Amino acid sequence: MVLLSPSIGALRKLLRICERYAEAHGLRYNVKKSEVMVFRAPKKDYSDIPPVSLYGTPLNRVTHFKYLGHWVTEDLKDNMDMERERRALCIRCNMLARRFARCTEQVKVTLFRAFCQTFYTCSLWANYTQGTYSALRIQYNNAFRVLMGLPRYCSASGMFAEAHVDGFHAIIRKRCASMLARVRSSPSTMLTTCAGRWDSVLLAHWIGLHTRASA
Repeated sequence: MVLLSPSIGALRKLLRICERYAEAHGLRYNVKKSEVMVFRAPKKDYSDIPPVSLYGTPLNRVTHFKYLGHWVTEDLKDNMDMERERRALCIRCNMLARRFARCTEQVKVTLFRAFCQTFYTCSLWANYTQGTYSALRIQYNNAFRVLMGLPRYCSASGMFAEAHVDGFHAIIRKRCASMLARVRSSPSTMLTTCAGRWDSVLLAHWIGLHTRASA
């Protein structure tokens, strides 16, 4: 469960509501597993933040936390989550290469699509460094080379085209297009409002991916 608030005072009110609800239903939140994080604006210092308490116990302030498998950081950058995906991709690739080395190319391609093209929550990546993005792309390309037993420096676009497998950029564009379509068609007015904001960083990123691809 995540509470979002524009101020410390409003966050305290939300926590009191949660406390009353839990008490009325015979529940209790785990204070040790509860944390508070302050999103930082650029060039702003938030070192002096009033304490936020749950059941009278001050919550530990963190700079990042994992929510539904996605790393959220105080600077709203996606480098940490992209690095999580890069490491997970490396592990999955090594597992496939070790266990299915003697399988046919068709089987390997099927396994690669199933295990190496998921890129969990990649449609939410909008603020990252080019170095982090390139590292994930290179890991994806190398994963296919290792699984298929191809030379290390063979053409990435050529090997994917020959195997009829989507390249890294194609996967990212498809995931983002799917996410945008689902948000816009959602019955939730909150989601459709967010999708309709042209000043949204996420929307600008989604559109930019397809604009650069078609340029």
